[in-house]
Amino acid sequence: MDDREIIALMNARDENALSEIRAKYAGLLKRISSNILPDPGDAEEAVADALLNLWNAIPPAAPDNLRAYICRTVRNASVRKLRHDLAAKRSVDSLPLSELEDALGDDKAADEIGRVELGMTIDGFLKGLSREQRAMFLKRYFFFDSVPEIARDMGMKEEKVKSALFRLKKKLREYIARSENYDK
Repeated sequence: MDDREIIALMNARDENALSEIRAKYAGLLKRISSNILPDPGDAEEAVADALLNLWNAIPPAAPDNLRAYICRTVRNASVRKLRHDLAAKRSVDSLPLSELEDALGDDKAADEIGRVELGMTIDGFLKGLSREQRAMFLKRYFFFDSVPEIARDMGMKEEKVKSALFRLKKKLREYIARSENYDK
């Protein structure tokens, strides 16, 4: 069943849509959630929460790309669950996004730019990257793939992936600095 048919089932409030999503995307959703949440039970719970959120969002939402929409929903549910668990344990954030903190600046800078503007800035940054660089960046910082996984998926050595990610973080930092200076 293609994504348009699944969205039509969602719009008709047919619960078979969720079964179709699970059949088509279960492996991908589990992988995204497992990359963020170390406990398999928590990962499964986050996927279930994401499917409930999806059920509640469509309609009225009508995503152009159901796969991307579902991936983002699972990712967000998994990050929320991890943050909740870490806050309860008073633990240090272990997300790969923490690697980007020095590129993104401090909280004050993030507040100044605003979440929407920061998202647009990162989107502009990604558009300027090669396909390989963009894939590597998204695998690490959106899908939370490990460096060894990225190296394996992209047919590279781990050291090459590490240095490429290091250079991408530096480029992002410079891109954001230019964007901030341009706005002033």
